[in-house]
Amino acid sequence: MRKILLLTAAFVGFSAPCFAADAPAPPVPAPAAATPASQAGPAFTDAQRTEIEDIIKSYLVDKHPEVMVEGLQNVQKREQEKAESKSKEQVGANKDKIFNDPSSPVGGNPKGDVTVVEFYDYQCGYCKMSEESVERLLKEDKNVKFVYKDFPILGPVSGEAAKASMASIKQGKFQAFHDALMTKKEHITSDMIYQTAKDVGLDVEKLKKDMADSAINDAINKNLKLGQEIGVRGTPMFIVNDATFPGALQYEQLKQAVSDARTGKKS
Repeated sequence: MRKILLLTAAFVGFSAPCFAADAPAPPVPAPAAATPASQAGPAFTDAQRTEIEDIIKSYLVDKHPEVMVEGLQNVQKREQEKAESKSKEQVGANKDKIFNDPSSPVGGNPKGDVTVVEFYDYQCGYCKMSEESVERLLKEDKNVKFVYKDFPILGPVSGEAAKASMASIKQGKFQAFHDALMTKKEHITSDMIYQTAKDVGLDVEKLKKDMADSAINDAINKNLKLGQEIGVRGTPMFIVNDATFPGALQYEQLKQAVSDARTGKKS
């Protein structure tokens, strides 16, 4: 009986009420008159508190760990939904920067009825996994506008590759250079960047000179700032019209996202 009383006290004393994230807080009751110490009920002793903690731990860890797992999953789900909601709001608030920035290269059909944006890093294996899907989409769907956002977050070589790809625009070779870098499955090195540039017909010396243009650095920093504002936590990150898709996408997933955007289906 004592354990039952202690367990009841534990749930009464240690449990907190749950509220929906957007629900208003309940009114705070007026403080009750202080009870003289001589009339107050006895507090838990250290031994009682230890026993309560052991009962709760045994219940959650030993007997019903699924309760704790479910609780953690619910917390993660709420946090994910909160992040996605905030990201969607920020995409709506930054549409012009996302879809119409003149410094961002555009592929596919510039007048397409659906716009796909990708934040990527040339060192990112998941970006390279998605590249085949992107190329296939643009080959098979001639009504997609594709906006490229260099987002170098994986070290100095990522930044160097981003500057080189942006500089390649001046020689009209961005698409060929971008696609060639994305097909490199191995770890990219500085030498590899310039060898790839040479392979696709770029004037490497001119490329290096153009990479020093402050406008290129400004464009990349603008992408990094924009990504931070809209919740890009890693690469790749796809935006299809106003829907966000973090992580690598297979062709069917990307195709479905475009189809949903055309029909106005909510993600």
